[in-house]
Amino acid sequence: MKIYDWKLKKINKEKISMLTCYDFTFAKILNQTKIDALLVGDSSSMVIHGNENTIGSNVEDLAQMCASVVKGAKAKFVVCDLPFGFAFESNDSFVAGIKMIMASGAHAVKIEGVDGLEDKISMLIQMGVPVMGHLGLTPQSIQKFGGFKVQGKSDESKKEIFKSAQKLESLGAFSVVLECIPSDLSETISRELSIPTIGIGAGVNADGQILVLHDFLGLTDFKAKFVRQYMNAGELVKSAVDHYVDDVNSVQFPNSDETYL
Repeated sequence: MKIYDWKLKKINKEKISMLTCYDFTFAKILNQTKIDALLVGDSSSMVIHGNENTIGSNVEDLAQMCASVVKGAKAKFVVCDLPFGFAFESNDSFVAGIKMIMASGAHAVKIEGVDGLEDKISMLIQMGVPVMGHLGLTPQSIQKFGGFKVQGKSDESKKEIFKSAQKLESLGAFSVVLECIPSDLSETISRELSIPTIGIGAGVNADGQILVLHDFLGLTDFKAKFVRQYMNAGELVKSAVDHYVDDVNSVQFPNSDETYL
């Protein structure tokens, strides 16, 4: 998938599928699937590093993870998150960080919010860096929201999110993630924008969907309403480990085929 395919898929009414990814091993597996694109998300702060939110992410870690994902998923479009506060760095620091991310092999970056970030988004576009927006529940603003709560419930909030989506499009974003907003708002934004929308907890009418890989696989205890668990990998891993321990204790591992003679 190339950058021009995003709008083409929307024109052709073809849904876009995305998952997060943070390492080479999973990237290599996902590279062999039908998935359209991967996001090296700041959600790694939670599912990889065990933090309570995404605020602990930094540009160095994301760039390093992105390089690993790109190596494993050579056939996929890879987007890299910009971490909390990074867009408010000085221009010199911001450009240096963006160069680090793009040098890792990222095809695009994702930025949360738009108000107050117009200049930085324009700078990215001028640099030739494709920008994916992110509106609704923006996890980096979790302290402002007072938790992981649905956004866009009131008429005023719906108007603000809709205007922000239009602003992102006018600034040159190639797509926008809509997180935890009512389905009717997601449908309106998706219909009115010419760029594709990617939903997460935003209903079926977005132009595509994204989930956190570890939630999708059942590797976390996260049970949000919008998450569909496609397998219980956590239980499979635990079962395999217990089987291994039993084999070690009963002297069934290693056997003669697994031993150098």
